Amino acid sequence: MSLPTAFLDSVERLIPRERRFDDPTSTLAFGTDASFYRLIPKLVVRVESEDEVVGLLQLAQRDRVPVTFRAAGTSLSGQAISDSVLIVLGDNWNGREIREQGRQIRLQPGVIGAQANAWLAPFGRKIGPDPASINACKIGGIVANNASGMCCGTAQNTYHTLAGLRLVLADGTRLDSEDPASVAAFQSSHADLLESLARLGRETRANTELAAKIRHKYRLKNTTGLSLNALVDYDQPLDILNHLLVGSEGTLGFISAVTYDTVIDHPHKASALIVFPDVETCCTAVTVLKSQPVSAVELLDRRSLRSVQDKPGMPAFVQQLSEGACALLIESRAATQTLLHEQLGLIMASLAQFPVEKQVDFTEDAKENAKLWAIRKDTFPAVGAVRKTGTTVIIEDVTFPVEQLAIGVNRLIELFERHHYDEAILFGHALEGNLHFVFTQGFNSAEEVARYQAFMDDVAHLVAVEFGGSLKAEHGTGRNMAPFVELEWGHDAYQLMWTLKRLLDPNGILNPDVVLSDDPQIHLKNLKPLPAADEIVDKCIECGFCEPVCPSKGLTLSPRQRIVMWRDIQAKKRAGVDTTALERDYQYQGIDTCAATGLCAQRCPVGINTGELVKKLRAQAASHVKTADWLAEHFHTALSGARLTLRAANGARRLLGAPRLARISQSLSKASNGRLPLWTPAMPQPLQPIQFSPASNDARPRVVYLAACVSRVMGPAAGDREQTSLLDKTRGLLEKAGYQVVFPENQDSLCCGQPFASKGYAEQAEHKRQELIGALLHASRGGLDPIYCDTSPCTLRLVQDLKDSRLDLYDPVRFIRTHLVDKLEFTPQDAPIAVHVTCSTQHLGESQALIDLARRCSKEVVIPEGIHCCGFAGDKGFTTPELNAHSLRSLKDAVQYCSEGISTSRTCEIGLSEHGGIDYHGLVYLVDRVTRARAL
Repeated sequence: MSLPTAFLDSVERLIPRERRFDDPTSTLAFGTDASFYRLIPKLVVRVESEDEVVGLLQLAQRDRVPVTFRAAGTSLSGQAISDSVLIVLGDNWNGREIREQGRQIRLQPGVIGAQANAWLAPFGRKIGPDPASINACKIGGIVANNASGMCCGTAQNTYHTLAGLRLVLADGTRLDSEDPASVAAFQSSHADLLESLARLGRETRANTELAAKIRHKYRLKNTTGLSLNALVDYDQPLDILNHLLVGSEGTLGFISAVTYDTVIDHPHKASALIVFPDVETCCTAVTVLKSQPVSAVELLDRRSLRSVQDKPGMPAFVQQLSEGACALLIESRAATQTLLHEQLGLIMASLAQFPVEKQVDFTEDAKENAKLWAIRKDTFPAVGAVRKTGTTVIIEDVTFPVEQLAIGVNRLIELFERHHYDEAILFGHALEGNLHFVFTQGFNSAEEVARYQAFMDDVAHLVAVEFGGSLKAEHGTGRNMAPFVELEWGHDAYQLMWTLKRLLDPNGILNPDVVLSDDPQIHLKNLKPLPAADEIVDKCIECGFCEPVCPSKGLTLSPRQRIVMWRDIQAKKRAGVDTTALERDYQYQGIDTCAATGLCAQRCPVGINTGELVKKLRAQAASHVKTADWLAEHFHTALSGARLTLRAANGARRLLGAPRLARISQSLSKASNGRLPLWTPAMPQPLQPIQFSPASNDARPRVVYLAACVSRVMGPAAGDREQTSLLDKTRGLLEKAGYQVVFPENQDSLCCGQPFASKGYAEQAEHKRQELIGALLHASRGGLDPIYCDTSPCTLRLVQDLKDSRLDLYDPVRFIRTHLVDKLEFTPQDAPIAVHVTCSTQHLGESQALIDLARRCSKEVVIPEGIHCCGFAGDKGFTTPELNAHSLRSLKDAVQYCSEGISTSRTCEIGLSEHGGIDYHGLVYLVDRVTRARAL
């Protein structure tokens, strides 16, 4: 059924066109969350204010239109999708208020969980919930799912650390529990609702059998159904309402702000991996650890360990473990090192009675800790990476009473074997009896669906009936467990949930079929296909972890959405469907606006670089091979042409003035679809070619200076207060530190190949790369001298897959920190500095080193939040300027008090200067300004 015309007309008046999406590309892209379900919304609305949410709910109520709210879409149980109206959070939901030295924090629902913790870190605090998706999921989802995690348990989840809530009910009414005026108005307008909640609370507490069952259920980790514990834990109806919203998955109202009581984030921690000979011993050890000073205890069965045993950095003994082995990954945290050591002694003493097959002793070393936790964190993606194309990865989430954990683990393993899920692995938060099991599942045939149905029926009966456990411990009920809520809770509790639902959402417009459903087959419907699309992306599990770092998310498509769309196009093609219109849309949304920098791969659990797919598609469409060949062979001529273009642009600026030229350029660029590059006041002036001087035979150490082609061509902008070129500034700094600077011969003919690779001309790109490597070997006397490359993207391009180990290549950050710091004296400046860490710097592993260098140079360093990639992407800032503008839309506010910005990529600095409103320069400008040569 289509949406009512009256509703659509009213929404058009409420929401601007650019934030309403009903085209096939957008609706399919947004119809995907991290679960194995898919619903295609008829309308997607990006909301930017609470007023808009209120207006939409009032319209939905009037016209009986179902709506679903969505934050990050990392949900695993199908609770963030809709076949009606999907309401997605826009940019303006990132507010925070830190109170009482971090003891409380008020957050809007669009804040990413990890960002909240970054704000709290200076106070030694954090929010209680710590889901594995914390780097991608948002506060709205954390609250709505009552997410927990490895260290959170039940005591520190949202329900138990909630200090206040601001919400919008289904009828559009607002309530802020921390605002007395709002509370008073609500008590007046909704007295009947509050009295009903108070009555339900009294009746529930008076029903001793039901109240006891509720208390028992929440002794365990439990997110199945609605939060009935609100009715027994609180007697004030406002408290009941607030806590009912926690874990309600958008079925009872919209959460527009939450206030947390934060928890201490102890600075000292240590981890150990202890492998026991069998499941029973392992689980008995868990019951002992329950009373010990541990912050996390993660269980890994033998299959889990086997799934990661071949990964780099894994202890060698993992491959030789016995068939029944079961491991615990244990972490302890403390306020002081002395206290930590005391705790470690207690923990190890408590385990002394148990036989141990292998162990990695407690370590406080951060790198060793990271290796141990990688074992746990890599298990889920390990299954995803080896699954058969066309199948999906399902991660289930159950709780057994911890005293029955061993029996539960073995019974689950029996179910895997009975239903032939041979690849299934089991791990989890052992202290809480919370187990995750991961398996692969195809939904391409009735037989496969039937196998899944039979397996889930058995799991539900085992966990909920036999053991009285939870079918969902922290992942949310969603569609996945909605048919089993009554089985787990019983008739009375289930009917109570429906009473609450109808009380708060009488017309059933809020996220229907999620948490509660009348359809016993809802978990078997709208199953998501994962058809083959390209081997580069076929392992994608559509989790959305990639999205926070993507510069085009919110402008066009995110990496997840690019993959979703490409899968759909390929499936339709195989089915004989005409995909011309979809491919036309995809050209701009999927290909042209992709920065292809590969940051998505760093966040992806299975390491997918969506940029590689985009480059492959660009290569397939690359039709100017002869031109690329000519440019590769006549590169010096191409650089001369670039200098001529910059000279012409600079002349036009002088003639017309910067403001007028910017307006004319914008019009011409738009009219030419980006073929004419956009001119901005940050556009560089041209540089003359390098004056090559041969090396002398003096005693100074030599460094080969590889100036990137952009550094050779692009000087400072006309309005930049720094008018020394990057090339001259770098040479001066290197000489100040005592180096003799030499250049490769025929430098103007050399290129790392990046411009060719980004356009899809891989052969020409590799030809230029190999040519440059040969020139660098010659200039460095066969690798005797270090090579300094002044632009981090070029460095990355050269070092990736570099087989000649003789070359000693450095980007600016690594060279300065390893070769210059001890040769220079730093006097940090007072003026604040903004730092942009380029994508290539992140790939090179030099992010923190760049920030540390900046802190050597300035007493105040600003790292703008939420900007991971500037979106300039080589030349996208000229040809697709909206990508650069979108990515840096928050930059100006973030750096308004800074005198200057620094980075390590000349092209990135053009866009950063334009959109930041301050001049951005290479790192060397700052280092040179605050240093002098150290006296010998």
